[in-house]
Amino acid sequence: MANVNEHYPAKGRVIIHLDMNAFYCSVHEAEEPEKYKNKPTAVSGSVEQRRGIIVTCSYTARSKGIKTGMTVRQALKLCPELILIKPDFDLYRKYSRGFMAIARQFTPLVESVSIDECYMDITGSKMFGTPLEIAERLQQRIQGEWSLPCSIGLAPNKLLAKMASDMKKPNGLTVLRIRDVKRLLWDKPCDTLFGVGRKTAEKLAKLNIRTIGQLAATDEATLIKHFGVTGSWMKSAAYGIDHGEVNPHREQNKSIGHTTTLPSDLTAREDVYRVLLNLADQTGRRLRRQKLVATTVQITIRKPDMTTITRSHTMDAPSQSAEDFYKEACKLYDKHWKSGEPIRLLGVTLQNLSPLEEAAMQLDLFSYEQQPRKEALTKAMDRLRDKFGESAVLTAGMLGDDPSTLIRNKRIRGTSLQKDDGLLYIDD
Repeated sequence: MANVNEHYPAKGRVIIHLDMNAFYCSVHEAEEPEKYKNKPTAVSGSVEQRRGIIVTCSYTARSKGIKTGMTVRQALKLCPELILIKPDFDLYRKYSRGFMAIARQFTPLVESVSIDECYMDITGSKMFGTPLEIAERLQQRIQGEWSLPCSIGLAPNKLLAKMASDMKKPNGLTVLRIRDVKRLLWDKPCDTLFGVGRKTAEKLAKLNIRTIGQLAATDEATLIKHFGVTGSWMKSAAYGIDHGEVNPHREQNKSIGHTTTLPSDLTAREDVYRVLLNLADQTGRRLRRQKLVATTVQITIRKPDMTTITRSHTMDAPSQSAEDFYKEACKLYDKHWKSGEPIRLLGVTLQNLSPLEEAAMQLDLFSYEQQPRKEALTKAMDRLRDKFGESAVLTAGMLGDDPSTLIRNKRIRGTSLQKDDGLLYIDD
């Protein structure tokens, strides 16, 4: 035991990031190895029509130039022998529960991040051996019991564990210590630092900060001036410092919504529609930022006497589209509210949320002809708003003088309420 103890820090944590490799394709290969093993495969929507997008692909397919997000048509041109597979989310969930159960046999501190990855805090798992022995055994058991390849990052915190697991794929096992950061990471571009996205990297580049090492060397006050509290975090992250804890109770948002109190009671249908349009627009924006889709739309209506009703409708397919949410909200209003009765408050809430990557095929299967055009337009609008502000792209129906038009302004929110996880937060 004394020998094992030497491999654990006297202070600090030992964190594993467990990341399954090409998970969906690997699951199908595990189920039918004679059909898929070592062959170029891809999970996609609209398999019969040869339309839609590649959601994930095997490493054999990747070696032939196939990439996630590529259209099926493009992929088949690159690799005519590509095997297209219909999604089976019940099967994916079964395998996800399987490898998560193995992880929990080493520690109760397991934080599920998505269907195919998790963090593990093994600081208190000395009885199972050294951290490296635990990581190796974990990898072997998942391969042996579920025939799934995985990459593991072993580090003193979540940030470095995540970056370590990305260094070797498939079947990689990488140890990344604080003392390794300067040698292994500082020459890398800023957007390779987990948590720093493309847009942030572009802003950093304008400040002549292009590598993680340059980020580490930048004065913290300068970063805070340009990025706020995120600047302080980036400075620490560039040195490999992260204080985030593994949270075994982490849950995905159950709902996302906006509710706004009106300055004067509304009675006209066109005024109500305008408010619902603004609410649906910004609720959809927040949904897309979190890479989620919603299946259920709920509206909230409050009378002047404070009586409140909520009504919801579940759509045929999940969506990210504000247009879909707006149409459903208007239908609910028309169906459940008597025209002409005064309204004090309105809200739109999206429910039954799921990750976009899990729902992409369903989206595509239900509307494969219109979907690519809709998505391209929505992405273009989002990019314009990200760059020039929320009011950069508006429709005439969004214009007005009620608080719903202020939801787009982060500094002037009126009495708008944002709703996540069933909790309400007042924005002042």
